[in-house]
Amino acid sequence: MRTNRVKQLMGQNKIAFGTYVSLCDPKIVELLGVAGFDAAFIDMEHTTFSLEQVENMIRACEISGITSLIRTPGNDSHLILRLLDAGAQGIQVPHVRNQQEAIQARNATKYPPLGTRGALSTSRAADYGAVTWRDHTKTSNENILLSLMIEDKEGLENLEAIASVDGVDLIAMGPSDLSESLGLTEPNHPKLWEEIGKIASTLKTLGRAKLALTHGHPTLTADIQQLMEWNVGYSNVQPDIVKLIRQHYSDKIAELRSNMSKT
Repeated sequence: MRTNRVKQLMGQNKIAFGTYVSLCDPKIVELLGVAGFDAAFIDMEHTTFSLEQVENMIRACEISGITSLIRTPGNDSHLILRLLDAGAQGIQVPHVRNQQEAIQARNATKYPPLGTRGALSTSRAADYGAVTWRDHTKTSNENILLSLMIEDKEGLENLEAIASVDGVDLIAMGPSDLSESLGLTEPNHPKLWEEIGKIASTLKTLGRAKLALTHGHPTLTADIQQLMEWNVGYSNVQPDIVKLIRQHYSDKIAELRSNMSKT
């Protein structure tokens, strides 16, 4: 498996940047690479993407030299295995609440002795058998990134136990879900900022998994300096492609109609 660009940058104490992919055309993924992003965050939780569509987007990541980070709909070891065999370089599992769930995700993502990922020597990820099995398992365990999302109160209470699991690279915070779980209704609520600060401090102290946090999220509008202070390792950049396209078309039609009214 080729070197994971996101993990490489994180190892250099830099922030790796990706952005949401919620449209299934692989050309969008290629454009992210051309634009200079480090990863494509391919979302299977909130889309209807099929495995075949995701596999083609993984190919597009490889062509453009960026990391394919797939958010799964849940902590499903069977789906994770199929995504990894298709060549995914990163898996993000939503709504992880305790250490047992973290271990379950780690086991699905890593080959023995780190995990229990099933073996297929002729998978796409193993170059269809063109590389030795020993080389494939070693490079896969080194390069596949595991990100766990903490989005509710139970997950917060078990943060240290979750982040201490060997093989977990990122603890990703979902600002909207986390805010709702804390009973907060306003964006940028001081309590939310306080909680994120505590999480960042805990992760720094543990010295294992890094924080993943969105840049430009409307619920928590942290700037780059703040992300650096929180020792963020990976950040998805807002707005995503859907918002950009909608806004562009809205602005264009509003401009045309405004100009018509002036004639």
